[in-house]
Amino acid sequence: MTARRRPSGSRSATRAPEAKPADTGGVAARRVALDALLRIDREGAYANLVLPGVLARSDLDERDRAFVTELVYGTTRMRRACDWLIERFTLRELDAPTRATLRLGAYQLVFLETPPHAAVSATVGIAPPRTKGLVNAVLRRVAEADRNWPDEPTRLSYPDWIVERLTVDLGHDRAIAALEAMDERATSVERGDGYHQDPASQWVAAEVCAEAGDRVLDLCAAPGGKATALAATGAWVVAADSRHGRSKLVVENADRLGSAPLSVVTADGTRPPFAPASFDRILVDAPCSGIGSLRRRADARWRIEPHDVTNLAVLQRELVGSAAGLLRPGGTLVYSVCTLTAAETIDVDRWIESAHPELQAVAPPGSPWLPHGRGAVLLPQPAESLAGATDGMFLLRLQRQSA
Repeated sequence: MTARRRPSGSRSATRAPEAKPADTGGVAARRVALDALLRIDREGAYANLVLPGVLARSDLDERDRAFVTELVYGTTRMRRACDWLIERFTLRELDAPTRATLRLGAYQLVFLETPPHAAVSATVGIAPPRTKGLVNAVLRRVAEADRNWPDEPTRLSYPDWIVERLTVDLGHDRAIAALEAMDERATSVERGDGYHQDPASQWVAAEVCAEAGDRVLDLCAAPGGKATALAATGAWVVAADSRHGRSKLVVENADRLGSAPLSVVTADGTRPPFAPASFDRILVDAPCSGIGSLRRRADARWRIEPHDVTNLAVLQRELVGSAAGLLRPGGTLVYSVCTLTAAETIDVDRWIESAHPELQAVAPPGSPWLPHGRGAVLLPQPAESLAGATDGMFLLRLQRQSA
């Protein structure tokens, strides 16, 4: 255990279209994007880890880098839809570079609405020499063809099981609107201390209601956005994570922000090394499937499997169970996950109600949160009271009753 203390495209019909990124990079920007896409597809690399490296090795200016980012994240998110767009006009198996090039071109034509002459000519310019003719012919057909999508999962570009599960868990209209919203570009808001964070995460930290002098535990703290927000209240914050590398992220972010005092520990949240009843407030922002934050995790929809949801729900219960014993009588525990599945939200709530009757639910937050079980859910689609979309999030506030 290590310790540290610091001194002080398809869019929803209800949405206005977002501005398209300027197509300034021509062949050079598309070549950098193709390099990243091939590493994601062939090596299983994560988009958010690959992209900074390929951009650092390029000599592109800021606008072109933004264009590459849109191409990589957007093409990765819309991979299934792009495959359907191109496979109607291909009669043979495609090698990886040709398929990635065609996906890139289809994304520009259909989801960025790039003029065909620009999208096709620049994309053909990065195609493998032996398949330039094929890429040119297929993209021209894509640009001219009608788009009668065969089904919702293809149009929305998700695995069938995600669409099916959210439709059951949220209802058809809410699920489709949420999935459409998560096909858009991610945004974040800069806090007063300079940290960039989705508003939903900021609101979760606020719902802990930490105050100066409180002893607060953030049980699953990395990368540290919520922990540093909690420390800014003047509370004494312990930020824990199970992996040393992730704990280091908390330290690095706190150092960069000049955060108020907090302690960082590497510890297994299911067996935390703290005394019983030693905290006034605990945040369990648990590991989850992330199905509420797929807009910012471009490749996650292709990595998550149904069994992951089941396994994570077990872990989430274990984390809440271990945290319950660390909370003093009268103290507050906040459970949150950036997912929308019933298994990780209201089903965990039902388990808590049965297994830990000493934890009583308190009033959930109001608008833009919506009632969900004893807690509340924030959907990815913009609410009437919000200027823009956020991550999907579930939150449950509990108070430990006296023995």
